[in-house]
Amino acid sequence: MIATVQRESMDYDLLIVGGGPAGLAAALRARQTALAVGADISIAVVEKGASIGAHSLSGALLDLRALDELLPDWRNQAPPFKNTVTDESLCLLYQERALQFPMWSLPKLIHHRGHALISLSRLTAWLGEQAETCGIDLFTGYAAALPLYADDSPQSPLVGAITGDFGVDRQGIPKSNYQPGVELHARYTLLAEGCRGHLSRLIEEHFHLRDGNTPQKYGLGFRELWRIPAEQHRPGKAMHLLGWPLIGRSGGGGFVYHLHDQHVAIGLVVHLDYENPALSPFDEFQRLKTHPLLKALLHGGERLGYGARTLTGGGLQSLPKLVFPGGALIGEAAGMVNLPRMQGIHTSMKSAMLAAEAAVNAIAQRRAHDTLHEYDVALRTSWVYDELHAVRNIKPCLKYGFVGGLLGAGFHLWTQQLGLGRLFPWTLRHKTDDHQTLRPAAEMPVLDYPLYDNVTTFDRASSVYLSRTRHEENQLCHLHLIDAELPESLNLPLYGSPERLYCPAGVYEYRRNNDTPDAPLTLRIHAANCLHCKACDIKDPASNIRWTPPEGGSGPHYAV
Repeated sequence: MIATVQRESMDYDLLIVGGGPAGLAAALRARQTALAVGADISIAVVEKGASIGAHSLSGALLDLRALDELLPDWRNQAPPFKNTVTDESLCLLYQERALQFPMWSLPKLIHHRGHALISLSRLTAWLGEQAETCGIDLFTGYAAALPLYADDSPQSPLVGAITGDFGVDRQGIPKSNYQPGVELHARYTLLAEGCRGHLSRLIEEHFHLRDGNTPQKYGLGFRELWRIPAEQHRPGKAMHLLGWPLIGRSGGGGFVYHLHDQHVAIGLVVHLDYENPALSPFDEFQRLKTHPLLKALLHGGERLGYGARTLTGGGLQSLPKLVFPGGALIGEAAGMVNLPRMQGIHTSMKSAMLAAEAAVNAIAQRRAHDTLHEYDVALRTSWVYDELHAVRNIKPCLKYGFVGGLLGAGFHLWTQQLGLGRLFPWTLRHKTDDHQTLRPAAEMPVLDYPLYDNVTTFDRASSVYLSRTRHEENQLCHLHLIDAELPESLNLPLYGSPERLYCPAGVYEYRRNNDTPDAPLTLRIHAANCLHCKACDIKDPASNIRWTPPEGGSGPHYAV
């Protein structure tokens, strides 16, 4: 971004960064609250995707609680989903067989009956339509690149954001189509960027929002959408998977959701605190589909879509401070994900609604740029806090291995289910960041992955094609190396180039500078492939890679 250029500015009462479910729920609740208190306020949502929903990926289950509160009449508004869960199961996978747990044996805290089976991109687009109808300004294709502070002092309040420049070439020189970013000024700014948001990270550092907190934990989630033969399709069925192929390698689990029109969403979440640098989360997902249970389901089907994104999983103890002078963190930008349920949309939406109410009430009182403590208090007395508190120790239990973690998690869930949580009031903490868990390659076993058959399993290149990812080639690389020499001096010799494996899109590659066999290997970054998952920003062993927003409108275009 060119800092000295003259920029246009726009003023709003409330600015929301991120047009996902949380951001749109905040915008809608802000408009509703403004009408209720008789305040005339201006609201803007800035979204880096080319359209609302373009960057929203999930073969998701939606707990309808937050949507019922936000839009009580939503069933009469032509919602973009048809089915709810009528048949659910939890299966423990072995390499060649599966053991299904009876649902009566599992705590209701992880049941999903009655939840909607959705396409998150379609749900988000539908929420965007509701927001536009309410007169909310939606700016799509504009990435919030920099925070805007009142001055240069350490605790200067946030007063808005600056969108990214357009038309800057690889060397940082303006092209003929150069357009400087715009300053968006606001009395309050809500950050709804999702997992590992760029602006959220800068603001967390500026206001020290994570000081004294337990580290956040992350997972890398994959999803493919398939159309399968009618005789294999079971509308309303949701299946969750534990065990193989991740057992002994990483934490995580899979899912299969039967959507409408013979569509099935299949996915895998791989926890990013794994130790072996030879592990390839993408290839673990491809291996999952070779299990007899899933191979039979997909037989004769057609793969329609692919995507990957990171998600938070640290739980309640990993939440940062939520409020700061001038704004607040909402949704998954803060970490509002219920890990054992593999759900976070409803909790993110509710947190956003509470923040919006606090912001609008403050604006009605003619306040600006102060700290919205009301949001923090409201969240701690809400059902979001209760839900996250009930499952807070599940992720920490997983450090005891698969069997120990399963037993510990089950014990914790059942004590909550039976109302015995007060007998076990402690909260377990996470001790390390995910980038600190890799061990040297020489200390870990070599992992071999089978070749792709292009029927059930596929390579990265054909998968990225299905994500409809697009970037302007001649632009600044949005993946920055803090130390350009570390990949060759540390990652390659000590860890065997883990960025080449954890990236789900083939962005990172080591190549020789010429055809000489003894020429040194150097890291090449194919930024045009990037799915904006941010796994590299999380997992690089030296925390040497920084993901920043490319030109607005770049990245994947998820439509299903």
